[in-house]
Amino acid sequence: MADPTILVLSIVLCLFVALFFYGRKNAPYKLPPGPRPLPIIGNLHMLDLKRPYQTLHQLSQKYGPVYSIKLGEEKAVVLCGYEAVKDALVNHAEEFSGRPKVPLFHEIIKGHGVIFAYDDNWKVMRRFTLSTLRDFGMGKETIENKISEESNFLVQKFRSFRGEPFNNILIINAAVANIIVSILLSHRFDYEDPTLLKLLNIANDNVKLIGSPMATLYNSYPSVMRWCSTVKNTVARNIEEMHAFIRETFTSQRKQLDVNDQRNLIDSFLVKQQEEKPNPDRYFTNENLTMLVTDLFSAGMETTSTTLRWGLLLMMKYPEIQRKVQNEIEKVIGSAEPRATHRKEMPYTDAVIHEIQRFGNIIPSNLPHATTQDVNFRGYLLPKGTQVIPLLTSVLYDKDHFIKPEEFYPEHFLDSSGNFVRKEAFMPFSAGKRSCAGENLAKMELFLFFTRLLQSFTFQAPPGDTLDLTPAGAFTSSPVPYKICALPRV
Repeated sequence: MADPTILVLSIVLCLFVALFFYGRKNAPYKLPPGPRPLPIIGNLHMLDLKRPYQTLHQLSQKYGPVYSIKLGEEKAVVLCGYEAVKDALVNHAEEFSGRPKVPLFHEIIKGHGVIFAYDDNWKVMRRFTLSTLRDFGMGKETIENKISEESNFLVQKFRSFRGEPFNNILIINAAVANIIVSILLSHRFDYEDPTLLKLLNIANDNVKLIGSPMATLYNSYPSVMRWCSTVKNTVARNIEEMHAFIRETFTSQRKQLDVNDQRNLIDSFLVKQQEEKPNPDRYFTNENLTMLVTDLFSAGMETTSTTLRWGLLLMMKYPEIQRKVQNEIEKVIGSAEPRATHRKEMPYTDAVIHEIQRFGNIIPSNLPHATTQDVNFRGYLLPKGTQVIPLLTSVLYDKDHFIKPEEFYPEHFLDSSGNFVRKEAFMPFSAGKRSCAGENLAKMELFLFFTRLLQSFTFQAPPGDTLDLTPAGAFTSSPVPYKICALPRV
């Protein structure tokens, strides 16, 4: 008598084969063409796994602005260039507002928080995040005062090196982190605080890990790689360390909670938690709070601090541009404290900051999107749940919108009379329903920190050092570590 296990497996195999050969033929979906995948590995052999966004951008030259690619077991649709990305994220905003269940993130985060949340949970958490960030000063004078105060602490720290070379990564990380921490916890850390340094190192470590080749392989073959890869365990361990700190914090705040005196975002969440009636579809859970604070801390610190580090590196690389910015600061601000209102009077500085963001290309691959329903898009019928990569590097480096995309060229944002010019293809915060929730906060931080630093110092490379503009390999496109000399001006 045949082994029943073998019999069941045989039936399952036959059904799988039938579905593969017949179900696919009858499927009405029409995905865009792309490079021919190889068995098992798909198109992974074609990618530079340290900087996959570069390969994806290059492939668009052959396959056009919308094409398909297979990453191991997973097929994705890649969107390249401003027109295609805008068409999807803005003109079809709802249809492209989903988030795919990327194995590394889904298995650890499980859809909590806001960045990798799904469906109604994402909508509730994003709505709460936007309203609460506004309530606690995003875009207002209250947060501007905090940024100005923090920029003074940053200047003091830079002065302490007395013009000698130093590495600025953790210092700038800490300064920017303190802004979001003030909203989350009503707190400010000293730059040497062991708790802050631990949180920053965790966040920086995870950014490197999730952008590593091993993470790409894990997401391509999760059923195989979970047995032989340490990347998931390391990321999970890091996140759990951060979560332990956050849980301890909100547990303490819950004991002191005053509904009529909400001090920060955690207090506001805890009030919502009390108001929410117990039911199976609760959103204001401890798990969502823990992940939301993690999301906001990591995203609020990483992208802005990385942009500032690109800015200082580029000012050292191009001292004539640095001097033009300083001349404008002297003319408009003088020795006064920079304020957000100065920006309108400083077109060259505004153009330089925009060009730092464009050239720095901080989130080159964007976060992956997914279709929320079957959607007709540019002659193709994409099924619900299709993974979509709206490649931001192809937008920020679009030759049809930037005449010198490979160069650092502030004139991209200036007209012939030196007036600031907005560019449609300036999309560092992405676009549509999944665009960066902290965009207005980041813009204010960049302007106030950058002008305060250039008002106070001239930045130079240490003698004999070569300035390398090649981005380091990570999830974000950050500069390779470098040292700076901050020479006091005032």
